[in-house]
Amino acid sequence: MTRMLPQRAWDALKREWLIYHLGHPEFRFMFEAPPENEWVSLDCETTGLNTRTDEIISIGAVRIVGNRIMTSERLELLVRPERGVSAESVRIHRLRERDVAQGLPIDEAMKQLMRFIGSRPLVGYFLEFDLAMLNRAIWPMLGQGLPQPQIEVSALYYDYKFKQLPAYQQQASSNIDLRFATLMKDLGLPVRDAHDALNDAVMAALAFIKLRQLKGQI
Repeated sequence: MTRMLPQRAWDALKREWLIYHLGHPEFRFMFEAPPENEWVSLDCETTGLNTRTDEIISIGAVRIVGNRIMTSERLELLVRPERGVSAESVRIHRLRERDVAQGLPIDEAMKQLMRFIGSRPLVGYFLEFDLAMLNRAIWPMLGQGLPQPQIEVSALYYDYKFKQLPAYQQQASSNIDLRFATLMKDLGLPVRDAHDALNDAVMAALAFIKLRQLKGQI
């Protein structure tokens, strides 16, 4: 009879397999145990919302330690796109062609970001989009995407609001408003200028910290 390996054993095997197939062994530190009680909140600005064809033009990231946002330990990168910046995207993030012309090549930007993150779990709002964009750039370098655990702020907020609903309303819980402006206002948090990568990363970090605190009170 075949014996099933416990989940921890499978996780360890998967980790070793990913490290063995890592395109750049210098980044194996991303698979180490993360520093206790630390995370990285990140955000990207892009030329559009198509994860297959649009490009990253800026990255903002900040470290979180406990309940503190380490603004002195932040990362702000401009990235030079290969196909330029459209007028429509400039209206959103206010980054013009000449602003990003001296930005980093995407490979160098990814290397700096991975070194900044280390093995810390990732925090963000609509993080799935950011990671799709980042992993598209990282995959040719590493043969895989970012391996860190991911924490979606809107999912934390959903769980928080859901637990506040009476049982008869939980069937309609899909009506919970997950828009970022609504989330920030409801949590009583300050709002910075949106569509700036670092500002968005800091706001996501604020929401993450507040929701962790509220979770302990429910």
